[in-house]
Amino acid sequence: MRPALLTASALPALVLLAACGAPETTGDGNAAATPADRVFTGGPIYTGLEGPAMAELVAVDDGRIVYAGDAAGAEAFIGETTETIDLDGAAMFPGFTDAHAHVIGVGSRERTLNLEEVSSIAELQAAVAGAAEDETASIISGRGWIETHWPEGRFPSAADLDEVEAERPVVLVRADGHALVANTAAMDAAGITNETPNPDGGAINRDENGVATGIFVDTAMAPFAALSPEPTREERKALYELGAEVMAASGWTGVHDMSVNYADVDLMAELAEEGRFAIRTNVYSNPEDYDAVAAVAPRIEADGRVIARGIKFYMDGALGSRGAALLAPYDDEPDNSGLFLSTRPNSEEMMRAALEDGVQLAVHAIGDAGNQRLLDWMETSFDAVAEDDRTVADPRWRVEHAQVLAPTDIPRFGEMEVIASMQPSHAIGDLHFAPSRIGLQRLEGAYAWQSLVDTGAIIAGGSDAPVERGEARIEFYAAAVRRDLNGYAGEGWNLDQALDRETALKLFTIWPAYASLREDELGTIEVGKIADFSVFDRDLMTVPDLELRDARPVMTIVDGEVVFRAED
Repeated sequence: MRPALLTASALPALVLLAACGAPETTGDGNAAATPADRVFTGGPIYTGLEGPAMAELVAVDDGRIVYAGDAAGAEAFIGETTETIDLDGAAMFPGFTDAHAHVIGVGSRERTLNLEEVSSIAELQAAVAGAAEDETASIISGRGWIETHWPEGRFPSAADLDEVEAERPVVLVRADGHALVANTAAMDAAGITNETPNPDGGAINRDENGVATGIFVDTAMAPFAALSPEPTREERKALYELGAEVMAASGWTGVHDMSVNYADVDLMAELAEEGRFAIRTNVYSNPEDYDAVAAVAPRIEADGRVIARGIKFYMDGALGSRGAALLAPYDDEPDNSGLFLSTRPNSEEMMRAALEDGVQLAVHAIGDAGNQRLLDWMETSFDAVAEDDRTVADPRWRVEHAQVLAPTDIPRFGEMEVIASMQPSHAIGDLHFAPSRIGLQRLEGAYAWQSLVDTGAIIAGGSDAPVERGEARIEFYAAAVRRDLNGYAGEGWNLDQALDRETALKLFTIWPAYASLREDELGTIEVGKIADFSVFDRDLMTVPDLELRDARPVMTIVDGEVVFRAED
């Protein structure tokens, strides 16, 4: 049986808790009273607990919570050197954790051509033309376009890009990271011709004459990676630092960082030791790093600010680029059922090894066929390796995205104790085009948050930044309201799948803590836990639904230290 979320003991978490020196408590549950480093008061404070759900004051000492309760009972924790931080009416919550993002991608987004606001092919061309004014650049690269709402109603093409830049390679990655558009110069440089075959797990889009259009999906994107020079070690370090700063300013105290080169754990650990990594991170590396991850799982760096214990791999592609693997063809492309990116023998071999080695698995699966096949493989692996033969009896494997599910597969998450790692903003964006992709009937199992919760599943909420904007307030709004940022909900949006505020809060606090085997240290405001808090300018639990869109983080606290404070 799954342990109770607020009291469960996970061995790695207990070891870490002891190592960090949790404070001794008195009979009332608070720490032995000595002056604390700082106290937070002056606004609603939500503990994330069933009771007491609220506190008037929280005291922090040496990065840990030593008191949470009524202000009248906190006098002994306030001394001459104690710093009092007045929330000034702002609302404080347990630290929000983004359970699926890409920190280096967030940093890179700030340094490259950002195409998030592009709303037509004409605007895409204008953005490329503007970037082309820098004549020193040998390649024009960018990310963030998504064509589903463009007036042209189609993907961009090499011909579109050639009109504004024909000499230098142009490579622009779609927002989901599962497709790109390249101009003719880039295709030539990558060695792509009309005769180049589709690779396994990828597709080169072609017109009716067999001519490559410039759109490359999933593994077909690989040849273009060589066109851009790899950032140096110091450049990668700077991108991680910047990405962490942006995430802290977006309301996150922590992140589950996906698809990370294992060597980059060293960079994040160095940054954390140097006081230059604003958030805490739980790292999931790539399959080629399996042996390194398994050799030291969990690897704990910088007093727990950086932990690496997992591997992420892909079952299928993305819905927007029609790469998600479906049980039946796409409604708007009847000869296409998507792409499988993993094979059974290799995947099941790694799954069994992961159970024996204590490696946590996080597996990307978006389409109903991708999710079903993955759950089948997980079930077979669980049956093959008895609990006594596992390093971690409760492995807490994760399905990243779990976007479109066959209704019969929804209960399997709770039954198998597999975590659904989902990004609410995907729903309020995808549902503008998902009905045409998969039809209204399949939407019944899409972004099915409430149905999953009802069957006992744990959902770890995230943003998938830089695929999405990556703001905590948008993810909370999407989970609780399930409307786009204009307040619109169309046919098939299934508003009954929206979550109540208390459950939405769990998505970003206690459930990501559980998903990283750290619920004894993170996820609620209670004595002994790490002092990670997210503070917003309004009360997320009580304001009207649409007002959640306007919420802004005003303070982000990690290990009891303020790592972000809004200027206003």
